[in-house]
Amino acid sequence: QVQLVESGGGLVQPGGSLRLSCAASGFALEYRGIGWFRQAPGKERERVACLGRSDTSPLYDDSVRGRFTLSRDNDKNMAYLEMGDLKSEDTAVYYCAADLTLHKCEINGDFRYGSWGQGTQVTVDS
Repeated sequence: QVQLVESGGGLVQPGGSLRLSCAASGFALEYRGIGWFRQAPGKERERVACLGRSDTSPLYDDSVRGRFTLSRDNDKNMAYLEMGDLKSEDTAVYYCAADLTLHKCEINGDFRYGSWGQGTQVTVDS
């Protein structure tokens, strides 16, 4: 079974923090590029963070840079998205994705990921 499962979403007040987890099974996340995406109602899916296999540090969308942090734990075969100083505009369903051929993330690249999670809802509201 090849699967990605997100968790950690929920309701948080503006200015608060959340950490999303992405658990991989059936394959080694260590050898795959990782992307975090979000999709708000009525809007297209957007990439918020990306880490290619050859990247030394993650690439972030301007809207989240300095607030979000992508990381992974190879021993646990998991990836994370730490989100801080959350804003109402961050409300969306968040997805993790992975692909074996994602070697280096590009700012405006439209990469086709081979594996996707089901998403976890993040709601930022007072």
